[in-house]
Amino acid sequence: MLLARRNLFRDRTRFLLSVAGVAVSIGLILLLAGYRSGVYGQASAYLDNTPGSVVVAERGIRDFLGTSSTLPAGAEEAAQRTPGVGQVIPVVSQFVIFERHGRKDGFFLIGYDPAKAGGPWQLVEGRQPTADDELVIDRTTARQHRIAIGDQVGLLDREATVVGLSDDTTFWAGSIAFARISTVESLLRTPTLQSFLLVSPDADSSPEALRDRLTIPGAEVLLKSDVIANDRKLLARVYDAPIGLMVAIAFVVGVLVVGLVIYTATIERRREYGAVKAIGARNRTLYRVVTVQALMAATAGAAGGVGLAYAAGAALMAWRPQFRVEIEPAAVGVVLAASLVMALLAALIPARAVARLEPAEVFRG
Repeated sequence: MLLARRNLFRDRTRFLLSVAGVAVSIGLILLLAGYRSGVYGQASAYLDNTPGSVVVAERGIRDFLGTSSTLPAGAEEAAQRTPGVGQVIPVVSQFVIFERHGRKDGFFLIGYDPAKAGGPWQLVEGRQPTADDELVIDRTTARQHRIAIGDQVGLLDREATVVGLSDDTTFWAGSIAFARISTVESLLRTPTLQSFLLVSPDADSSPEALRDRLTIPGAEVLLKSDVIANDRKLLARVYDAPIGLMVAIAFVVGVLVVGLVIYTATIERRREYGAVKAIGARNRTLYRVVTVQALMAATAGAAGGVGLAYAAGAALMAWRPQFRVEIEPAAVGVVLAASLVMALLAALIPARAVARLEPAEVFRG
């Protein structure tokens, strides 16, 4: 509408500031949502990229991250004997601290059998471990600690030689490192230790049927998808509340910015609105003018906010690769819808001011 555009663009600086305010709010909301998705993606990276659709863990253990699981003796053999089993991958997992150049960091150390899989799925340099004093570490961690292939790192009470670098194995709390399963058993001084079994059904079985058929005393049998969901629930307890609070604050800031700009533009044009009412315009027509102004500011800001979020996400991952930002198309749709809600809420107070206008005001003074 002509009146809406004229009022909004009369002060271009104010309009651009309102667009910038909405862009920052929408960009922050989208960036936080992308960071949350990235955290969840990192949490499930190992299970997503390792064969197996059924996970066998110690009784009472229902997640993979941040847990200490010890399977009963003979668990692998019992799984192998179960009808419908196609492949069994034993792994040992342990969170360990290593030190390099006086700086400490954490490894989520995975012990695996190279003959049975379970190791790095994206080896970008070097090779897999072939001896019990060899290690594959994440490329980002290696860069941050200035570690090259052939260097040694302190691992518990011994030294291990880095023979390979992997990618897509870093996350917010550290990174994933890989060693032979015998290496981890030796480090922990627990021969025949196994933390989890990753089991695949044969061609004639389904994951659900295999889960129901696997019966191992002292062990928990779960679908891998359920384990991933449990890991995400665990992370949600840590991340969802603060991220939700920051999203709410960003949304309120956006509403206030647009509302302030539209309210100011409306109050400054009181005489024009009064003149429009004096010649017979109804309140709903003026409501539409105010709402169009808010929608124009919010839409322009939302478009800028989407671009800002992608740029900020790329910059963050370039600066700190362990913080992954995954902006999903669905999240973009949600924030664009949120910008419309933001515009409607921002138009409420200016619309009330217009409704109270008396046509006679145009003739005063």
